[in-house]
Amino acid sequence: MIRATTTGISTDLSRAARRQWLVFAIALLLMSIAALYGAGIYGRSAALSTLREQGRTEANLKVALLRAVLERPRALPFLLARDPDVENALTGADPAGRALLDRKLEELVAGTSAAVIYVIDSKGMAIAASNWREPTSFVGSNYLFRAYFSDAMKAGTAEQFAMGSVSKRPGLYISHRIGPATSPLGVVVAKMEFDRLEQDWQETQRPSYVVDADHVVLITSIPSWRFMTTEPLPSESLTAIRESLQFGEAPLAQLPFERAGATDLIRAILPGGGAESYLRVAAPVASTPWQFEYLVPVAGAIAAGMREARLAALLAIGAITLAAAIWLRRRQTALADAARDQAAREELERRVDARTRDLSLARDRLQAEIVDHRETETRLQAVQQDLVQANRLAILGQIAAGVAHEINQPLATIRAYADNSKVFLARSRPEPVLENLGLIADLTERIAKITEDLKALARKGRSGEEAVELREIVDGAVMLLRSRFTGRLDRLAIAPMPGGLDVMGNRLRLEQVFINLFQNALEAVEDKADGRVDVSVAVVDAEVVATVADNGPGISPAILASLFEPFNTSKEKGLGLGLVIAKDIVADYGGRLEVETDMRGARFRVHLRKAQA
Repeated sequence: MIRATTTGISTDLSRAARRQWLVFAIALLLMSIAALYGAGIYGRSAALSTLREQGRTEANLKVALLRAVLERPRALPFLLARDPDVENALTGADPAGRALLDRKLEELVAGTSAAVIYVIDSKGMAIAASNWREPTSFVGSNYLFRAYFSDAMKAGTAEQFAMGSVSKRPGLYISHRIGPATSPLGVVVAKMEFDRLEQDWQETQRPSYVVDADHVVLITSIPSWRFMTTEPLPSESLTAIRESLQFGEAPLAQLPFERAGATDLIRAILPGGGAESYLRVAAPVASTPWQFEYLVPVAGAIAAGMREARLAALLAIGAITLAAAIWLRRRQTALADAARDQAAREELERRVDARTRDLSLARDRLQAEIVDHRETETRLQAVQQDLVQANRLAILGQIAAGVAHEINQPLATIRAYADNSKVFLARSRPEPVLENLGLIADLTERIAKITEDLKALARKGRSGEEAVELREIVDGAVMLLRSRFTGRLDRLAIAPMPGGLDVMGNRLRLEQVFINLFQNALEAVEDKADGRVDVSVAVVDAEVVATVADNGPGISPAILASLFEPFNTSKEKGLGLGLVIAKDIVADYGGRLEVETDMRGARFRVHLRKAQA
């Protein structure tokens, strides 16, 4: 009867559990979809924000370089406008004076960043130029139509970016009036070209360009974009530019840009073909009406940002899912146990009532049931004892593994001393034998201390601390490693340590820390011809920092992630307990153990409290 009731309850609970797990799975699926979608949006936004900051920084640097290039030649027209030779060439008709000015401008342009320097008279005719020897000499050309000439004659100074009517090369024309405003003699002009600057921009592999007030590209890292526009030109502006011949016969077509969502995101088609999304970063160029624009590719950064955000979301969902699943499972188990217990109690009460009505008949049954209950209890106690014994054996196994790991070095040293003693006895040299026996006795005492320390570690206790000299700790560790690394200890380079440098701790336990670190480092470099382990000590405030660095292959990320967890090791015969025990020992005395790794090797830093004098 009880079994039938229990079976029915179990069936009902099983159905309810299946419904709960189904609801849980659906909720988890919806939460995962929402989290991944939200994480993607966040990752994209964060990546774009980072790119904007980086782009603004890079754009400001490029603008600063552009301003430096612009400022250098601006003083040339101002100075030449006050040069007597320039005034004499404009006021006199002597060809010798103009020839002298040609040579002077030729020498001057060689020492400056200007491309060409030339002088124009009041009628717009160039009378002298630095390129007077070249086929494309400006001498004799009329520049009355140029805005930099007419504006300088009126206002005193002017600047204009235009395509050269003679040289057919683009550049910035900086002009200054010669003579007073009431009776100007002419204009001196310095032309700047930006070939070197554009070449530097091309090396960054990112589109960079400068636009004027009409959004026409003037200076660019992509030559085919020159004199194209980032915005449609109004008809009146287009007509004015055409009539002034500012950009020659350039078509002034619009750049192949398309908006891609946000205002600063565009899709651009590069000359090599293929469209790509860019972040458009703009920065004004001070002292000019220009604007510098910088295109930063976003596809890789957005993909990486979304991938990282979604990975973080998946990890968070995984943790939440695990916790929720454990809670739900425990709740279902508790409900099932409570239901079964309640059913058993109710059935027992009914049976007691039935037996009470017929006591004589129920006595034998009751005695039989009592015997059954006692046997069940006995079996239950036996099972409990087996579980307790199994738990004890598991704990003893962990302690035995720790003891085996910790006493491995002393036992290896004892074996080496014993083998040496055999050799000395065969040679009838008792003195070294006695010395080795004394060392063996010290090492057995050390093994006893280690087992005591490991027992204290298993009890989560802490050995008494005292001031111990760090030099003695290191020397003791090296002595225990001598037999294990015979002929290879010359790779262990220990820097000189200050005398009397004491730290707080227990000598035997701290020796075990350095034994483990030295052994791991020496094993890491044993296959390298130039393998080396450097040990150094530094005093930082109230701490003593001992560094053990090797030039081995380093620690793999898979091992590094759980380096200080038990039984995590990359060695075939390793137990994975050495670093765990070492970290616990250092922590017992108020210190910490840190690790760094890269292609140059691994570096462990042991932070210990400095003993107060």
